[in-house]
Amino acid sequence: MHYGYIGLGNLGAACAGCLLDAGFEVTVYDLNPSLAAPLVAKGAVLAASSEALAASVDHVITCLPSPAVSERVLRAILPHMKAGTTWVEMSTLGRDEVLKLASVSADSGVRMMELPVTGGVHLAHQGKITMLAGGDKDLFDLHHKAMQAMGDRIFHMGPIGSACIIKVITNMLAFIHLKATSEALMLAKRGGLDLAQSWHAIQASSGNSFVHETEGALILNGSYDVAFNIDLALKDLGFALGFGKEFGVPLDLASMTNQTYIAAKAAFGGEAQSPMIAKLLEDLLKTDLRAPGFPARLE
Repeated sequence: MHYGYIGLGNLGAACAGCLLDAGFEVTVYDLNPSLAAPLVAKGAVLAASSEALAASVDHVITCLPSPAVSERVLRAILPHMKAGTTWVEMSTLGRDEVLKLASVSADSGVRMMELPVTGGVHLAHQGKITMLAGGDKDLFDLHHKAMQAMGDRIFHMGPIGSACIIKVITNMLAFIHLKATSEALMLAKRGGLDLAQSWHAIQASSGNSFVHETEGALILNGSYDVAFNIDLALKDLGFALGFGKEFGVPLDLASMTNQTYIAAKAAFGGEAQSPMIAKLLEDLLKTDLRAPGFPARLE
């Protein structure tokens, strides 16, 4: 099948590249055409516009920064999409946005499958990211080979609107774990322990987490560069807190973590990397969390 991919940021470019590596025909588009250059070098076709892309492909995948952008792009491409085309939305949206946009899409004869992912951009480049699909089972089956090209663990969560809930839950946990590992590393440092040895000891303990192993390493390097910014974290935490209200679940840790991210945005700006919540603690205590031997980026 011929896929169109709109949105070539860190995640989108990685996933589009995996489709190309697997032999799919891929046409790409981004408002910043320079982001398409590495994909064009691998065999992608660069479309002149999102509308032109939609008219030339069998199915359209989008990976965009906000619900507002997703809606704007969808309304632009719908009049140009072929009959029987699927819209596969990989952006992180709230459930209300997913259901609304699925309805807008259906009104134009286009079916939607939501496909948020989790695990980090480094795993997306490897084709090993986790994929969380929501939508009709026949669409899941239709696009399964493409999902296998982009990820190695694929879950059909249920009907449309299901995947966005579990994606928000996984991101909420990641942000809470990031706050926890920041505090744990600071305890080790202020307690006079070797930070590198402490990181390895935690990794081998019952207190280990995926976030400790990945973002904890970036904190110790000092780059904090996980390719995910504070504004995106606040967006996802907002979705989680909204679900908490709707479902009647008190989210004490998520609420505290949200406040930490608000403080980090005030200190460093919304474009700063999300692990920089650790730097809030470093600056407060005038104690850095550097240790040798840790990477600036995850591979």
